Amino acid sequence: MATIKDVAKLAGVSIATVSRVVNNSSKTGDATKEAVMRAMEELNYLPDPNARALVSRVNDTIGCMVYDVADPFFGEMVKAIEIECRANHKHLLIGNGAHDLAQERETIELLISKRCEALIIHSKALSDEELISYAKKVPSMVFINRFLPDLPSRCIWLDNHYGSFSITQHLIELGHQHIACVASKYDIEDAIDRIQGYRDAMTKNGLNPHEFIVERAEPNQEGGEQAIQNILGRGQPFTAVVAYNDMMATGIMSVLLDNGFKVPEDISVVGFDDVIVARFCRPQLTTMRYPLSLMAVKATQMAMQLASGVTDETQENNSHVFRPVLIRRQSSASAPQETR
Repeated sequence: MATIKDVAKLAGVSIATVSRVVNNSSKTGDATKEAVMRAMEELNYLPDPNARALVSRVNDTIGCMVYDVADPFFGEMVKAIEIECRANHKHLLIGNGAHDLAQERETIELLISKRCEALIIHSKALSDEELISYAKKVPSMVFINRFLPDLPSRCIWLDNHYGSFSITQHLIELGHQHIACVASKYDIEDAIDRIQGYRDAMTKNGLNPHEFIVERAEPNQEGGEQAIQNILGRGQPFTAVVAYNDMMATGIMSVLLDNGFKVPEDISVVGFDDVIVARFCRPQLTTMRYPLSLMAVKATQMAMQLASGVTDETQENNSHVFRPVLIRRQSSASAPQETR
């Protein structure tokens, strides 16, 4: 395999000159550049991307940390980011954080060590203070689905309270008064805001706070199954369930159907996110559509702009907040007549 020394020898120039040509330096004359390029082609020489990164301090790579790329929600996020990266001739490097303090820290530090041009970070375990300290080291670091009061212009986030309030209100307008809330077990702002949105909608409509049912579990299908089993086991009556996300909602529906309940005739179930499973499960799932692709594209564009030194001074103190949209499908219906 040819080395940079071989190229320099064949072209009759120094190694430093070859390096300048590889990194598109303006200090190299056209004739010299042409000689080096001919030598590289003749020797089939491919520049080491890591060496280029050390010289230029960038390597055309965008780093991204998510909870779990295998989760359909984060799969959609990564897909949108990758499409935007490819459109701008960038590569994407992905790491999982798993909502774990040590793993998030390790993943961010790994991405930084790879000299990524910019970072798109979905962090739930690390404190605001630690994320801000990382952001000071990496001026092109953008946070998605997280609001940091001290760095509002570098945050893309969702109004989770609005989304949970809206979908709970949807059930109340259908006549439901006994509504359970199945939430994520993680103490992150998404879960906290969605529980509060549920409680605020119930309270606003004069429903008894002592009858509110909140069960927390792992935010996946198995967690939804376990949570609804716990609620059924307590014997507390309910005619509807607000789930933290669509995956939990499908687990909930599976257990209800296995136990002889009809969805939505006996119990309505609603989700959050509008991932692909929401459209293809039966019954189709009523949910809140998370504008995830739009948010991911916005985060990628912001990160690349910051990496290039382009900033919008009018946006320095503004965060970028998005709102979910109610999608009515088959899993929600009027409350059973006898419960009204």
